[in-house]
Amino acid sequence: MTDFHKTPSDVRHARVLAVRAILAERGLSALIIPSADPHMSEYLPVYWQGRAWLSGFTGSVGTLVITHDFAGVWTDSRYWVQAPIELDGTGIELQKMEHSCPTYAQFLADNLPQGAKVAIDGAVLSMAEFDGLSQAFAERGMELVIDTDILGQIWQDRPSLPNALIYVHDETFVDTSAKQKLIQVREIMTQRGATHHLVSGLDDIAWLTNLRGADVNFNPVFLSHLLITPDTVTLFVHDDKLTDTAKSALSVAGIDVAHYDSVAERLGDVESLLFDPAKVAVGTLTHLPKTAKLIKAVNPTTVLKAIKSDNDINHIREAMRQDGVALCEFFAELEDKLAQGERVSELDIDEMLECARSRQPNHISASFDTIAGFCGNGAIVHYRATDERFSYLDGDGLLLIDSGAQYKNGTTDITRMAGVGQISDDEKRDVTYVLKAHIALATAHFPKDIPSMQLDVLARNQLWQQGLDYGHGTGHGVGYFLNVHEGPQVISRTAPVTPERIMSEGMITSNEPGLYREGKWGIRLENLVVAVKAHQSEFGEFLKFEDLTLCPFDTRLILPHLLTKQEKRWLNDYHKRVHDELIGRVDGQAKAWLVERTQAV
Repeated sequence: MTDFHKTPSDVRHARVLAVRAILAERGLSALIIPSADPHMSEYLPVYWQGRAWLSGFTGSVGTLVITHDFAGVWTDSRYWVQAPIELDGTGIELQKMEHSCPTYAQFLADNLPQGAKVAIDGAVLSMAEFDGLSQAFAERGMELVIDTDILGQIWQDRPSLPNALIYVHDETFVDTSAKQKLIQVREIMTQRGATHHLVSGLDDIAWLTNLRGADVNFNPVFLSHLLITPDTVTLFVHDDKLTDTAKSALSVAGIDVAHYDSVAERLGDVESLLFDPAKVAVGTLTHLPKTAKLIKAVNPTTVLKAIKSDNDINHIREAMRQDGVALCEFFAELEDKLAQGERVSELDIDEMLECARSRQPNHISASFDTIAGFCGNGAIVHYRATDERFSYLDGDGLLLIDSGAQYKNGTTDITRMAGVGQISDDEKRDVTYVLKAHIALATAHFPKDIPSMQLDVLARNQLWQQGLDYGHGTGHGVGYFLNVHEGPQVISRTAPVTPERIMSEGMITSNEPGLYREGKWGIRLENLVVAVKAHQSEFGEFLKFEDLTLCPFDTRLILPHLLTKQEKRWLNDYHKRVHDELIGRVDGQAKAWLVERTQAV
């Protein structure tokens, strides 16, 4: 994986100067480089990682703005510790995304002259962002220039687009055919009066076609667009990437194939287009007739794929057992190495986890970069150890491990804490309160179709009572052998309420409250849960969560006297279930570790 942080800061500063030279030459006042590709993906092929290449900031969220006398990266609280480290020496400043600070659009509107021209590559600018920028700039008479790619002019050794093979998701794990899924989508198109539906979200396309790929790190997706009409379906993709079985599967589903770059032209005769403005780039719509009716809405597939079938959930339960076995083997090995006095680094954690998981059936890859942060590194929410910057597990402290895997039968994501040496009561107290927050959400009952963000307070309140808090959300949706971050549901107090962001039976979501003390330690405890029926009453239908993740919490890191009887009962019941589900699948050190770590408190 390319690591742009290795590039010296003076080289990145020179790249900023090169941008400014082009801005001056073309009469432009600023350049915006978002973290985006034409599909608005979270994880980007290296070809579209322009913000990281220019700035050195490698977080998954961030927007780089360069003017003639200023350069800054706007990012959220997950990266406020990481960003200054990676931006050091570049002349690029961290700009915090929070309510009290201006957005990058507001900053430009406030600081650029009347009528200024601001460049951004339309190929990676969503229609939603375009509308927002246009509105912000309108009062100042500022112009958004979207037909120029300044980055392409200075990135001389820019990597080529990925070209991994596209394959069929094993039918053993597929519950609904592509034909059946297309019928569901077309019904929604008819309801909304659309003659055409454009899908650019890569996970939406992979789910709808029952195909998988490897064009994006950690996400089994492939670069493509999909255009659906009442009678035809066209997949825009580099066809040399399709295996013979993939071509056959597309044919059976009634899906034609066209070149990846031809999607814009194909929109030239559209009457009414249904598309998700947050997932389609303005550049993709350049040939759309001015008379076309635009129906802007969340992709139907986004909601459909979020609700897993009973068969999907059963496959995911098995993937969790497999992952649980791998984690038992990993933790047993880690504790043995430490007990033997072997020196272990944060980088070793990633290798050990991947090795353990790769022995499991249907394993494909990690589902994201492993986060293994010891002591103060754990307080960097999305920390990633690199060859240039990592720590050994020397001395005393907490180790945060956030990791996951892609299996053909499910996607996993888990965070656990491990103790190295002597752990202080202050550290244990923080771990215990995060565990209380985790249990509060795990045991919740809630009305069906409740806005998902409203559940955030259930976990966070446990920390608020102690004057504690954390900056990220409490939960995100998770795909089925797809993206580890999946909408529409999100458990976050800052997420806007939308009709699609509701909790429904069959949705898989993370439960991951945290607590971070900069320079000292970070704590996060995460399970994946599925929403299931709880009970029905005269007040309506209620749901609850079933834990899917199977891995003990280290009870040596908690203060039991801070737990209520109900919380202890939940913890003991959970550990008994983990023991019973996994004990017949492990042996040796892993079995002994599992037995020891699932003892009742």
